[in-house]
Amino acid sequence: MNWAHCCFEWNIRQPGEAFRACSGTECVMQAVFADKQIIVTVKYDFNETPLTLTADAKSGDAVRLILRPYRIELYVNGRLSDEEWPCGQHKLASCVLTDCGSGLRVQPWPEEKQCEPAVLGTFRNAEGWKPEENVFVGDCMPYCRNGVYHVLYLKDRHHHRSKWGRGAHQWSQISSEDMHHWQIHPMAVEIDDPAEGSICTGSWIEAGKEQYLFYTIRMCDGSPATICRSVSTDGFHFEKDRTFSFILSDKYKPASARDPKVFLGADGLYHMFVTTSLRKERVGCLAHLVSEDLNRWQEMEEPIYIAPDWRGEPECPDYFYKDGWYYLVYSLRGTGYYQYSRQPFTGWQTPENPVIPCKSVPKAAIWRDRLIFTGFDGGGVYAGTMTFLEAEVQENGCLQFRKPWADVEKESVYD
Repeated sequence: MNWAHCCFEWNIRQPGEAFRACSGTECVMQAVFADKQIIVTVKYDFNETPLTLTADAKSGDAVRLILRPYRIELYVNGRLSDEEWPCGQHKLASCVLTDCGSGLRVQPWPEEKQCEPAVLGTFRNAEGWKPEENVFVGDCMPYCRNGVYHVLYLKDRHHHRSKWGRGAHQWSQISSEDMHHWQIHPMAVEIDDPAEGSICTGSWIEAGKEQYLFYTIRMCDGSPATICRSVSTDGFHFEKDRTFSFILSDKYKPASARDPKVFLGADGLYHMFVTTSLRKERVGCLAHLVSEDLNRWQEMEEPIYIAPDWRGEPECPDYFYKDGWYYLVYSLRGTGYYQYSRQPFTGWQTPENPVIPCKSVPKAAIWRDRLIFTGFDGGGVYAGTMTFLEAEVQENGCLQFRKPWADVEKESVYD
């Protein structure tokens, strides 16, 4: 049996253990039904604390546990109820598997990735929305294409506690033509390597017939974060570009590099702003890189922004042009701020109140000439529900904010 690709199936009969797998005297995996919950633990050599998956259940329910090298899935009655993302090697190779009266069935699980349809479901009103009861919205990355407002977001389980606290975030996508009726699309960027700790925030850009997603991958071992990309021809099905990757120079702190914002400038060059820190000065900043073709990138001499010493690294940068003004957006400790200028990369002014009041790490896209910010409301923790805010450009460049849709339902409704 290849334990890296296998499936465990059983039916809940009574409280107690369903099965356990032991290597010598050590229990390396077990499933227990107690207090109306299935609790599964699996040990890996990467961390002495086992990964734990839980799901509400009752007597008679059918349970399925799927092990892959990079993901564990727990299903109850055919519904995905919990996930975890391992790193390192499991300890099942020489184990003895014991069925504790559950009628356990174990079989190989093929590693097949099927092409999903572009639309997986629909719902109404994304204000206050989250994908499922125990799945949350993290950093959002809006993008407008052909009059459609797309939101890529970090799909979160366990409020950043997955994968031993590394987050294990992946990119999901929804879109709307009217900001009222929304479509759910396939996962845009998934973790498919155990060494990947989390897919960090980034940006979407269209060039020719291809759509590009730029992001960094936070590695489990703390090694420098690699700037990567995924590519699509339809904007719904993306594949990781294994031929493209690079890290920042030693001028910066490459292990913290993340959140690349990529855009085509008025000068005809592609520009990238990256969250990081200046190594020598020990201050957070947004590194500035340029490219002629999205493939080869060169660092500019100076960052586009250097944060005040006490604020840490400026996260989730954004950049756009609206009504004669250029805007630079970033977040410090989750709160969004903006600066504005008549020039694309210099002359930045800070308004009297620079805060973007759209909860956590807001970013924007221009939809039918309306400037719409998207963020998340975590209620004091990382990840929660999606939230929106509209901004209007004033004559002096300052932004005036208001809630964009008072005419829709106050709660999300799945169709």
